[in-house]
Parts: sequence; C-alpha cells; structure tokens
Amino acid sequence: MSLPEDYKTPYFPALYWPISVLPGEPQYLYTVKDAWRFTLFWTLIVFEVCHLAASSYALVVQWRNWKIMFGIILIYALLAGVEALMAGSIVGLLLGAVYKAGAFRMSTWIPFIWAIINALVLILSSFSIQGGL
Repeated sequence: MSLPEDYKTPYFPALYWPISVLPGEPQYLYTVKDAWRFTLFWTLIVFEVCHLAASSYALVVQWRNWKIMFGIILIYALLAGVEALMAGSIVGLLLGAVYKAGAFRMSTWIPFIWAIINALVLILSSFSIQGGL
C-alpha cells in the first residue's frame, strides 16, 4: 500500500473514540518510523506510570526512610525509561515492519494497546512462578 497523497503524520496521541466514528476522524499510520515513534512514546508513558506507582507505594510503606526513598523513585523512573526505550523500539519496529509487509494501515490505537501489553508482560515477569498443580 502506498502512502495517500494527502498523508501527513498525525499528531501524538491522535486517539479517537472508536464507537460511532465520524468520516475523516480516524487517524492511521503508514510508515515504520511513525509506528515506531508512536509505540515508543506510549511505552514510555505507560512504563513511567507503572514504575512511579510502584515506587510511590514503596515510599508510603517505607516513610521513615523518605530521603532514601526519593532516590529510589528517581532510579525507578530512570529504569522505566531504559526498559521502555528497549521494549518500545523492538515492538514498534516489528509492528511497523509487519504492517508494511502486509500493506496495511495501522490505527493509532495499535501502538497504545501494545504499550499496555508490554507493561503487562513486564508486571507478569516480575513474579516468580514456582511449582504448579
């Protein structure tokens, strides 16, 4: 699929309400660069929110050591950025390549959904799963 003649990259976040959509309202991504950029931005946002929520809970629990805990919050935020950079780049490039190979247009919701999937995989992998039934 070639780019439409009047295509310009939508502004981030470019999400639209998918129920009863008006004509011309949906925004689509056509290039690998756009898919990578949207996925990276959404992954950064979602990972930062998850990590800051976890570190804020740790701050509440360990309130007596609040000076140390503010350093922990900064470390969590930095780690979230590094993890999001890696995960968002890999998934974004893969999404872009698959959609380009299939000549599909990508809804701007797809990078957002994959950012949430990345965060859920990160949360799930933080638990040790031992034993079974």
